[in-house]
Formats: sequence, C-alpha cells, structure tokens
Amino acid sequence: MFLLVSCDECNQLLNCFNDLKMERSVFKPVDYAIMTASVVISIVIGLYFRFSGGKQKTNEEYLLANRNMSILPIAVSLMASFMSAVTLLGVSAENYYYGMIFVIVNLGYGLGTPIACQFYLPVFFGLQKTSAYEYLELRFGPTIRILASLTYALQMILYSGVVLYAPSIVLETVTGLTRIVSILVVGLACTLYSTLGGMKAVVFTDLLQSLLMLAAVVSVVVFTSLELGGFLQIFKIANEGGRLDFSNFSVDPTERHTWWSLLIGGIINFLSLYAVNQTQVQRLLTVSTLERSKRCLWWSWPVLCVLSLATCVSGLGIYAVYKDCDPFTTGKITAIDQLLPYYVVHAMGAAPGLAGLFVAGIFSASLSTISSSCNSLAAITLSDYVGRWCRVSSSSTLWLTKLAACGYGLLFLTLAFLAQYLGGVLQSAMTIFGAVGGPLLGVFTLGMFTTFANELGASISLLSGLSLTLWISFGGPRPPLAKLPVSVEGCSHNVTMLIAATTATSDYFYLYRISYMWTGLIGLVWVLLVGSVISLLVRHQQPWQRAGKPHPDPALFTPPLAKRLIARYDNKNTNKSTEE
Repeated sequence: MFLLVSCDECNQLLNCFNDLKMERSVFKPVDYAIMTASVVISIVIGLYFRFSGGKQKTNEEYLLANRNMSILPIAVSLMASFMSAVTLLGVSAENYYYGMIFVIVNLGYGLGTPIACQFYLPVFFGLQKTSAYEYLELRFGPTIRILASLTYALQMILYSGVVLYAPSIVLETVTGLTRIVSILVVGLACTLYSTLGGMKAVVFTDLLQSLLMLAAVVSVVVFTSLELGGFLQIFKIANEGGRLDFSNFSVDPTERHTWWSLLIGGIINFLSLYAVNQTQVQRLLTVSTLERSKRCLWWSWPVLCVLSLATCVSGLGIYAVYKDCDPFTTGKITAIDQLLPYYVVHAMGAAPGLAGLFVAGIFSASLSTISSSCNSLAAITLSDYVGRWCRVSSSSTLWLTKLAACGYGLLFLTLAFLAQYLGGVLQSAMTIFGAVGGPLLGVFTLGMFTTFANELGASISLLSGLSLTLWISFGGPRPPLAKLPVSVEGCSHNVTMLIAATTATSDYFYLYRISYMWTGLIGLVWVLLVGSVISLLVRHQQPWQRAGKPHPDPALFTPPLAKRLIARYDNKNTNKSTEE
C-alpha cells in the first residue's frame, strides 16, 4: 500500500510509541522557532485564501478551487496527501532492518501512472462530479454508492486518528511537549486552515509541508554522511551489511518483498489510491483540462520518488552509523519505528535547528494528511449523504460543507485523545486502510470495463471482497518477520543478543503467510470474478434501463470501451436510417 508501512508491521506501530525510552527534550529556542513557524505559516495560508480571490463563497471554489489550479501544486499535493508521519518513520526503519529492495515499489507506482491516466482519470474528469462515488450510482445504482462511500469514510476517519496520535508520541520525546499539546497543535492548526481556506489552502500548505518533509529526511542523510565521512560511505557500509540486495525475483507470494510483489503490488496500490480514491480524484479535478490533470498525475510520480528515495537513504544512513551497536537489540528503543527519532535525539540534538527541522517535517506530514481528510470527507458528506437525503439551498451548502470539514477535524482530535485507550482499534485502522483499497478498485474497474456488471454483483463482490482481505490482513497467528543481521559488537557496554525460538514458516496457515503486497491484488481479482459471475447469473435492471434509455452512456466507461460503444451505437443508427 502507498502508506509504505506494511500490514505485517501495523500491529507493532502504535504500541511501540507507548514504551519510548529515549531522553527527553533536545529542543532549543531556535528549534521551537522553526516548528512554530511551520505551523503559523500553514494557518496564514488558510487565512489568505479565506479573504482573497473568491473568498471561498461557493462550493466550487471551496472543494475544487474553481478548477483553475496550476500543475505543480497539485502534483505535490497528490504526493503529500498520503505521505504521513507514520510513513516517514516506517520507511526509514524498513530500509535499516529489511534492506533497500523496498524502493522498487516506486517503479510499480511509475507503471501504474499511465494506467490511471489513460483508463480511469478520463471517466472522472468527463463526469466532473465532486464525489467519486457518484459515478457508482450512475453506473450501478444508489446502494453500491453508499456502501463504497461509507467504506471510504470509515477508512479515512480511523486512519486520520492514527496519523494524528502516533507522531505526538515521538514529538513528546523529542520536544518535551506533552502528547495533548502535540495533538492539539496539529489537529487544531489543520482544522483551522482547511476549514477557512478550502482546497486552495490545503494544496498550497501541502506544497510547503512537502518541502519541510523533504528537508527533514535530507537533514538526516546529510548528518549521517558527515558522521561517516562521506555520502558514498552510506552505500558501502549498507552493501557490506546486505542492505543493497536486489536479487530476489522469486514468484513465491509468501516472500515479503520480491521484484514481482513490489512491482505488481505497487501498481495495484497506486491505482487504488490515485485512480479511484476520493482524496486524489478531487485534486485531479481542480485543474481546467484533462490534459493538465494527466500532467499533474505524471509529475506527482517523480515528486513521490524523490521523497521516497531520500527516506530510504536516511534509513541506510542510520544503519551505517549503528551497524556495530543496534539500538533495538540493545534496548535503547523498544520497536524499530522509533529508529528515526532516536537518531535525531542522540546524534542531531546538539546541532541548533536540526531537531526543529525534523519535528517540523513530522508535523508537516501529519498536517498534510489530516487536512486532506477534512476536505475530502466534507465533499462526500455533502454530496453522498446530505445532498441526497435533504433539500439544501445553495446558500446553505457552503456553510454546511465548512461545518463538516471542521466537524471531521474535531472528530480526529477526539480519536487521537482516545488512542491510548483504544490501541487495538487503532492498529486495526492501519490494517483496514491497506485491505479496502483492492476491493474498492475492483468495483470501479468492474463498472468502467464491463457493460454487463450490475449493482447486485458489484455490492456482493465488494462486501465479500472486503471480508476476504480483512480476514487475510487481520488473521493470525502470523509468522514473525525475519530481519537482516545486526550487530552489538561495537557497543560500549556488554550486550547479550537473545536468539528467539523460531517456528517453521510452513506451520502457519497459508493465507497468513502471503505478503501484504499481494492483498490489494487479491481483493481486486476477487471483486472482478465474483461481480462478473453474479451479474451474468442474476439479471438486474441497469440504471439506463430504469430510465427508459436503449443503451448506457459511453461516458461511464473507460475510453477504449467507450469508443467501441459509440461506434456500435452509430452503426445501429445508420442501419436503422437505411431501413427507414
């Protein structure tokens, strides 16, 4: 999944932060100044767009920025929407303990980009609907629209609670601020500017926050390079430690990361987030033409690759520093996701401003994700629920949308405060995010690539597909993940490496051994197969048939199929005219 944190590791991610043993507060006045400035500037951007231009007086401007945004801000915002603080922490640890082969997933994202541009984006752009799920009602009917929309809403609400809570534990360690203060600063800041400034504020703050995220991980790379005596030393030491092994071409789905799992899984995960996800589709509709929208999507890939690669190298750099005294083995950290903040505290804390830059990057990663959630959830709330069941005047729609955005921000705050008491639920939320992408992509694909699929088949396949992928993701017991070798030989104190008893991987249930990178593909294939079979076996009236139309609107289908349908209808009309 694009979150860059595997479902195998989700159950460790939140519990790990509760047992931090790192030293408190390395912050100096200059660090506080940098952190505060990043938050204040984000709020100022929201205020600027509230009182400039159209002043957010229409829903068109508030949710879609009047469809006149520039390419670069949208391209960067597409990347920032799902690059959370959890991602930055997870990727650096991934490269430290499991190697850099994970970077291959970016090639999968690159291969998925033309697929999204040519087969999915033209449909959404042609319809120009605020909610991506309105397409499902036009193609199938109202039931599947509500099912998919509610699935997305629950997914984003739970995930946003995780994104807001988890970094606050790290920030408490680095800054000395309490968790409550950290949560309030991030939550209230992004709620304020996204509510006031709408989509324009969200996009331009994403641009600022992306630069801060990049600066944070680059500062780690630079600092480790200086500590090691050169940038190339990172790769030399990483190669000696087996972190640069890219030779795994196995087709075995139980192997966690291989070229095939990363390429194919990367394509599916990319499509589930960039081709049919409300958060991204809404951004792609903020530009004036389809060609500009495609260019936004194309440019988002190299932007994503730059940040992803920098984060991967930061993990390798930290490994090179700690290659002879692993902090996890020595008990300095209690979970691998604490690695990045641990390094900042112990190696970068003495340098004025660097800790502040790192925390600003972590804050920014959370801000960009939360603000995106507020805006996209407000869009579907008004479009899929309020506008559907209530009569709302055009003058009231904008205020209700802003109220919804604010309400979701406050809801995220509530979930974040409850997080310490609902650890199991939050762990589940992380897994849910990865499990629902494949089935939702399958429903949209079923609608756009076939004419025979109906609402009954789509609904049953979505519900059963979600059940399957959630079972695979949550089921257990699961085999432990095998880390690459680490050492404690260079530690200044005696450390005993404990070798845990292992159980043969083959003793675990097969579905629980399958790599998380295949979960999306399993969900996609399940929905396509089950949905097709049910639709062919059980005839169900299509929306265009209920409307008394002889054929479906070609605009509801992917361009190659739409062209065939148009040609078929033209031939029928020509033959009918000839007969008359």
